[in-house]
Amino acid sequence: MAIDRHDQRELLEESEANAISTEYLRADLLPPKLTMTTQDLLNQYLDQRILFYSRQTNEVAQEINQKTNAIEQTLWNDILSIARTNHTATIALVVSGMNDVFNARGYVQAAWWNRIPNTAWALMTAIAVCANILVGFGARNFKKNIALFMIFPFVIAVSFFLIADIDSPRSGVIRIEARNLIALKNTLNSQTKIQTSSQGSN
Repeated sequence: MAIDRHDQRELLEESEANAISTEYLRADLLPPKLTMTTQDLLNQYLDQRILFYSRQTNEVAQEINQKTNAIEQTLWNDILSIARTNHTATIALVVSGMNDVFNARGYVQAAWWNRIPNTAWALMTAIAVCANILVGFGARNFKKNIALFMIFPFVIAVSFFLIADIDSPRSGVIRIEARNLIALKNTLNSQTKIQTSSQGSN
């Protein structure tokens, strides 16, 4: 259960990066001034999404969400202003891409909220306790090899640690990294540098 959800979160991070990348390219279909504004906002949005995957306190996480919401609202208002006056397939494509960006964030957030239920933890704990009691009850007749009976509780403890760690996407040893988002950010920065240098040479 925990591994499947971990894999799902990684796939959603990749999908989010693809959605932002696609919309960044589609922004070229907008009027030049709006293209620059939209791409700049998408860059800021990308920065906030990368921060979302980093370790931080609840207060910082709320601040990141607030900034992300503000950028989303600005992006949508800018796109909406031209979509209302320009009913073309090109603009519809840009609007659809922006919807994909926002939806991708929603899917990621839903996946991060989707944790192992407390009832499942309680059931696993009850099974582990009962199993260890039975092992301890049987160990009383094996004084010479009593160390062998410590292996089972150790394995149970390690298993619980790994399950809890995998089920915590932001904290712990095994975390969800924003690899695709960071790679996209590096690509966009490289493109910006190339465009700036070419404009300077002209």
